[in-house]
Amino acid sequence: MALRRTSILNQMDYGRESKDGKPAPSTEERLDSGLDSLKEDEYQAVAAEIRLLQLECEPPQRGRAAPAAGEPHEWKTQITEDGDTLLHLAIIHEAKDYIRTMIDLSKNTDFLNTQNDQRQTPLHLAVITNQAHVCQRLLASGCDPTLVDDSGDTPLHIACRHGNLPCFSVLTQNCPLEHLPTVMAACNYHGQNCLHLASVQGFLSLVENMEQRNGRSALHLAVDQQNLSLVQLLLKKGADPNLLTFGGHTPFHLTYGRNDNDIRKELYSLTDPALRDLPDSESDNKRPALRKKIKRVGYDDIQWNGH
Repeated sequence: MALRRTSILNQMDYGRESKDGKPAPSTEERLDSGLDSLKEDEYQAVAAEIRLLQLECEPPQRGRAAPAAGEPHEWKTQITEDGDTLLHLAIIHEAKDYIRTMIDLSKNTDFLNTQNDQRQTPLHLAVITNQAHVCQRLLASGCDPTLVDDSGDTPLHIACRHGNLPCFSVLTQNCPLEHLPTVMAACNYHGQNCLHLASVQGFLSLVENMEQRNGRSALHLAVDQQNLSLVQLLLKKGADPNLLTFGGHTPFHLTYGRNDNDIRKELYSLTDPALRDLPDSESDNKRPALRKKIKRVGYDDIQWNGH
């Protein structure tokens, strides 16, 4: 099974082609999972397969052997023409009992990470259908939150794009610590990370939730990324250029030693003159020396998008 994961060091090719050789769509993501393509008789057959799941939880009937240890249940091999497993379909239909049964029978297995033809995992679909409790159960059962769909989006990207605070909270609070920085910083195939998606869509509550524990605001992070358009967007939406980190640094302070003078100019006039100099500096005349000492300033104690 070919699994696609996020990576900061090696992002996927934005000009990637799909498996049939056609360019991947660059427009708004497709949120359905091919369900509408099922004919009525096919749909009924899939529904019947899902109903058979209850038999897996009962004692085996006479003449019917139970699956051997390590042998996959028969329903795990059922795939629609769009690549959906029964778990994908159960999540789409919000069939809670079946979802719980399938996840419980598939803990810490690759089945939870199966990707359909749009490379959506069950976790992607749980976010799309706004089922935070399913996201939590999947994460607790060992699913991989770093897998990306055919737009390069992780489930967290989707939560940020749609302002889905419940799923965002579950994903960030239950994502393994070794994965969270990667997922938060990774860009999709359109070059957008989670902060960018939430900011562009105007979901300021999500942006606020992305503020780091060292006191850095979204504006600090945008400067750290050297993302001029994002800096301008945040300022337009009312971001405070005079907010201080716990170390006493404004977003303008993060422009010292950076190459993007446009960001520096954008912030200079908006920053309180009393807050333009780095802490403990005496005057602007000493800025060349301050640039040499910048590595000793403690504002950059975390990384964002590799910076």
